[in-house]
Amino acid sequence: MKVALEDGSLGLGECPTSVAFRNETVPVVRGLIAGWSRGLKGMSIEDWGAAVATLRKVEEGYPMAVSGLETALFRAFLATKGLDEHLYWGGRLRQIETDITIPFIPGNEMLPGWVDYAVRKGFRIFKVKVSGHVTEDMKFLSGLCRAVTDRVPGFTIRLDGNQGYSPGTFLQMADYIEKAGYAVELFEQPLPKDDYKGLKEIRGRSSVPVILDETVVTAEQAKRVVDEDLCDGVNIKTAKSGIRESLNIMTLVKGSGLKLMIGCMTETMVGLSAGIHLAAGSGNFDYIDLDGIYFLHHRGRYGSIEISAPWFFVGEQDMFSKGFPVSRP
Repeated sequence: MKVALEDGSLGLGECPTSVAFRNETVPVVRGLIAGWSRGLKGMSIEDWGAAVATLRKVEEGYPMAVSGLETALFRAFLATKGLDEHLYWGGRLRQIETDITIPFIPGNEMLPGWVDYAVRKGFRIFKVKVSGHVTEDMKFLSGLCRAVTDRVPGFTIRLDGNQGYSPGTFLQMADYIEKAGYAVELFEQPLPKDDYKGLKEIRGRSSVPVILDETVVTAEQAKRVVDEDLCDGVNIKTAKSGIRESLNIMTLVKGSGLKLMIGCMTETMVGLSAGIHLAAGSGNFDYIDLDGIYFLHHRGRYGSIEISAPWFFVGEQDMFSKGFPVSRP
C-alpha cells in the first residue's frame, strides 16, 4: 500500500492475510482501501493519527488492513519531516536477534529438515508451534531438543500454543517441561484468546512465563490483562495493532513491569520493517520474533536494514557515516 502526498512524500505499508483474521481476504482488503482512500483524499498528513483512530473504531473487524494503512500514513508523515524511522523510536539498538519458527508437524518426519535449515542459518532461538494435543506435543518437543542439543550449544526454546490448550492440558505440559528440564523460555498464548477465567486459573502455577498474543490487540485489552494480572508479558505485532496502538501497548506493558515480545505475521519487509524499527529503535523488547521474512524470498537488505540470519542490522550505512560503532556478533 502506498500513500502519496502533494509534496511528493511517500509512505509504504502492508496488509498481510492470516487465518487468525479470516475476514481480511485480499478482495475485502482491496475494497476497504479503495473506500478509505476516497475519504482520506485531501486530508492533511498532520491528521493521520486522528484519522486512523476513527477508522480503528469504525472498522474494528479489520485490524490488519487499518494497520497497513496506518503504517503507510505514518511513514509519509515522517518523510515530510525528514525523520528516520529507526531514530524516531529512539535509535537505541543497531542490531537485534530473532528466533525462528519450527511448525508443528505430527510424526516428526519433517522435523530434521526444518532444524537443519535453522541451524545452518545460525539460529539459536527456536519458537516451536505446538498443537494442544499434549502427548503429540511432548514427543515433538523432545524430538526437537534431541535434534539441536549437540548442534547448538545454549539453545533456547519458545513455545507457541496458538490458543490450543485448556488450563488442564497447559498445566500438564508445563509439568512435563519442568520435569524434563527443557530450556523453555516462554509459552505464548496457550489458551483461547477470551479465556480470562482460564488465564487466572493457570496464573502462577507454572515456572514457564505466559506471553499473550491474540488476547491483546488494543491498549484497552492490554490494560485489562495488566490490571487483572493475567500473564507475564505481551506480544505486540504492528501488523495487527498498527503504530499508535503498538506504542500505547508498549508503554503500558513496560510501565507495569511485564515482559515485552514483538512478533509478526507472514509479512514481506515492507511490513516487517515497521516491527524491526520499533524493536531496535526503542530497545524495549525482551523477546524478538520477527522471522516471517525467512519463509519468503528476500534480498538481504531493505532500506537501512541488513538481513543476516538471525540478525537484523539497522541503519548501518547512516551509522558508519556518522561515526557510530556497529559490532557484529
